[in-house]
Amino acid sequence: MIIAILKETAPERRVCMTPDLLPRLKALGAEVWVESGAGVEAYLSDSDYARAGAELKPRSELLVSADLLISIQPLGFSELEKMKAEAWWVGVFQPLYQRPLVEKLLSLGLTSFSLDMIPRTTRAQAMDVLSSQATVAGYLAVLEAARRLPRFFPMLMTAAGSIAPAKVLVIGAGVAGLQAIATARRLGAVVDAFDTRPEVKEEVQSLGARFVDVEGAADASQAGGYAVEQTEEYKKRQAEKIAQYAAKADVIITTAQIPGRKAPLLITEEMVKAMKPGSVIVDLAAASGGNCALTENNKIVQYHGVTIVGQSNFPSEMPGDASRMFAKNVYNFLNLLINKEKGLHLNLDDDIVAGCCITHKGQIISGRVKEMFQNQMVKQ
Repeated sequence: MIIAILKETAPERRVCMTPDLLPRLKALGAEVWVESGAGVEAYLSDSDYARAGAELKPRSELLVSADLLISIQPLGFSELEKMKAEAWWVGVFQPLYQRPLVEKLLSLGLTSFSLDMIPRTTRAQAMDVLSSQATVAGYLAVLEAARRLPRFFPMLMTAAGSIAPAKVLVIGAGVAGLQAIATARRLGAVVDAFDTRPEVKEEVQSLGARFVDVEGAADASQAGGYAVEQTEEYKKRQAEKIAQYAAKADVIITTAQIPGRKAPLLITEEMVKAMKPGSVIVDLAAASGGNCALTENNKIVQYHGVTIVGQSNFPSEMPGDASRMFAKNVYNFLNLLINKEKGLHLNLDDDIVAGCCITHKGQIISGRVKEMFQNQMVKQ
């Protein structure tokens, strides 16, 4: 069994597997091939991989020979066509938003797994790439805001007088939001946090932030840590509360997303106009439309003196630790795909495997992706 580690294309700087885990992969019965230069942007050399037991190969050979290929970003259609019909691909390709890619995988009969579809359960935590990478995103979002904010984050007592601490509003208290809260507090900011799930209030407060209550939210306990669609009445109360806090904030970090749908609009153009000049918004939902009406993915926008950062891949900016966490997630997942006989085995009775297996032998396996396809056909 040959496992291939592919090099990512720019601007992605992470690598999907790190040298320290190669001995464990080999213990599972794998022969590990690594594309030359795969880890360079994450400060891992070819010699690091070679010392760990990998064989360095050109990409062309990996595509046509590997039994299991691993990447972070999606492969191109032309590359998928070069893979063996029985080959498996593990990556992160957001199938709920990528119907053409899923259709291509179906037409080729390939077996594919998208790690962003792993169920967010206690058992799956060790494989949850969204959570591990959201930790990086939440941390860097605050550092980016601090770099662009024209004032200090902490309260300072100086000979020139006292400087009040910055006020930060974090919208969404999932993994990214909680890390943003913790980082902003470590930098000395006063933090308010909003989430539609009242059960996260204790976590928010434990990190030293104040929880913003809005009554009447829809139950999100079964949404795997994501936002859910709310009633119009609730949205009105929510908008009023957010507008109130946004006007006072120096920094807003937004993280709210709904799987397979456009990110909920939480910061309107009018709210941005009401913010203080010099304020900063960092929108971590930029890739799915953004929580701010003015967000542009992977761009920085200036509007009425407010800086709006639409950044959808902060983890790539910290490739060292982000790669190590991602690689450990992948290794833990591969333990579910490799049987005791040291061969690939598709166990669809396992909820984690079934949840993130997108295609197999020309069929859609993931229930969520299958439902998405069916709903789109009904609308057509």
